[in-house]
Amino acid sequence: MHKKSWLSSLLLPCWVFGVYLFLYIPLFVLILFSFNKVEFPYRWVGFSWRWYHELFNSSEIWQAAFHSFIVGICAVFLSLLIGLLFVLWNAQQKSDRLLTFFYSNLIVPEIVLTVGLLSFFVFFNVPLGLMTVIIGHSLLGLGYTIPILHASFSALDKKMIEASLDLGATYQQTFFKVIVPALMPSILAAGLLVFILSLDDFLIAFFCAGSSAQTLPLYIFAMIRSGVSPIVNALATIMLVVSSILVIAFCSLQIRERIW
Repeated sequence: MHKKSWLSSLLLPCWVFGVYLFLYIPLFVLILFSFNKVEFPYRWVGFSWRWYHELFNSSEIWQAAFHSFIVGICAVFLSLLIGLLFVLWNAQQKSDRLLTFFYSNLIVPEIVLTVGLLSFFVFFNVPLGLMTVIIGHSLLGLGYTIPILHASFSALDKKMIEASLDLGATYQQTFFKVIVPALMPSILAAGLLVFILSLDDFLIAFFCAGSSAQTLPLYIFAMIRSGVSPIVNALATIMLVVSSILVIAFCSLQIRERIW
């Protein structure tokens, strides 16, 4: 029995380590070959910054990055604004029936949401471009901002709001000086999460961007279709680093909120 217990306790960490190794080895290979000298990255030749120099000197990549950041910032602003107003309205209604609609992003596959958005835009003759991508990413972000803000607002001490109103403050002053500062860690965390999702999203951009707008995931897809290039490895490495930094910031905000 002791031998079986020792064997099972050893097999589980080895199994978990093997699964994570299988998942992350391709990322390590991608980062490694982004510094390779040769154009066809099938073998290691030597260390070089060549592909990063070509990446930063490409005007097309900068244009795609600019589009991605514009879409991400607009999606964050709209998701937080609509989400915060909805949470406040829902608190006044004292009913959580409508909240279930915003948990659908965790259940419904993104391709279903994307095809539905595209059908909606086509039916109403909405021209595809950056605006439709912003709408799609904002709708996707609501499925994450509303649950986060609702949970934080539910945990908020309502006596602070009542005290502010009893002391003569208007509801607008209470909103900006009591509610928003109390929810600020959740607002920042939700905004970072929506920006990460928008920066890395491919499906909504692929279906709803049309031919007039191009984001970074679309640009990477176009580069892969024309042939594998080490510039793709360099661009993917930079996006991985930026996403990792944002994820760490999001987790630190969540930990800070729980401590407070």
